[in-house]
Amino acid sequence: MKKLAFACAGLMLFLSTMVFAEEHAYAAIEHASQAISQGKAGKAPALVEHAEKALEHAKMAEDVAQGHSKAQMQSAVKSLDKAITLGKSGDAKSATQSVEEAVGFLQAGNK
Repeated sequence: MKKLAFACAGLMLFLSTMVFAEEHAYAAIEHASQAISQGKAGKAPALVEHAEKALEHAKMAEDVAQGHSKAQMQSAVKSLDKAITLGKSGDAKSATQSVEEAVGFLQAGNK
């Protein structure tokens, strides 16, 4: 009986961890999409604002992700960091490309 309870508890922990990663990945994708829209409009400061919010969620997803998903989230974090740096320098076009790259990693890690 104790083994069954332990197995159920472990499964619940695993599933809840996956749900939290998905939730944060979706939020990161949403903010990143807004950053892309702003970047395509040439609005680097607005891109940075949304990319920073996406970065917060991507880091939270990275913290709870495992295996392949964790590696994808780590790559997304790096791309978002780069986008923020580029956006702060006023390079909306390159920053947009970095955010688009981050979205690809977020989507790949959220499967």
